[in-house]
Amino acid sequence: METVIGLSLAVLAVALIALFKITVVFEYQRGLLYRTGRYIRTLAPGMHLRWRLWETVVRVDVRETVVAIPGQEVLTADSVSVKTSLALRYRVDDPSLAIHRVASFRDSLYLTAQLAARTIVGTLEVEELLAKRTEIGKRLLEDCRPAAKELGIELLAAEIKDVMFPSELKNIFAQVVNARKEGEAALEKARGESAALRNLANAARLLEENPNLRHLRLFQVLEKNSGNTVVYLSPEDVPFRKRNPGAERKEAD
Repeated sequence: METVIGLSLAVLAVALIALFKITVVFEYQRGLLYRTGRYIRTLAPGMHLRWRLWETVVRVDVRETVVAIPGQEVLTADSVSVKTSLALRYRVDDPSLAIHRVASFRDSLYLTAQLAARTIVGTLEVEELLAKRTEIGKRLLEDCRPAAKELGIELLAAEIKDVMFPSELKNIFAQVVNARKEGEAALEKARGESAALRNLANAARLLEENPNLRHLRLFQVLEKNSGNTVVYLSPEDVPFRKRNPGAERKEAD
């Protein structure tokens, strides 16, 4: 009797193993449960018992993902052909919608971002494109968020990663930058010379208004040079003065 019970339990265990299966969904995943091909519900992280024969679980990664989209040729508002690459940061917010809405939510998201970037860059000139990359990223994020939400994706960040120019255009930009730097250097030099002239003019005005400042300045210069002897005589200490020879003869007569 015990043997029969043991065999029955063994057969039951084998049958249960054949009918059921344990599926583990990790913390960074969500599981989509299908029964005979139809979506039933989304499984939370943990251990789940399912029918082996007619139930299937598809795991979806819901972690944040950072991806770089390769460059595409774009024509700016001033008819300059540039190649722009994008960087996106997103996560799957609704696994069911992301899997069931389109064949590949990644490809759809990439295409949406590329089309939005093409539209934005087409309204800007080259200098604006280089100077306003942060603002362009914010605008790109705002334009792509609604479409991403319809795919079950939460778009966290979007920005222009690189802006690449043709080689001949790079040479032109280098010449422009050099000319601009040379102009800035010349302007700075002119400002310095103007400041020096103003200082000299102020000093000359002070010397003219205060003659004693000349002597003080002379002493300061001579003090820095050793080995000099200076004799300073005021006009009252001069022992002689230049006289008129005609007047001296008149006094002698």
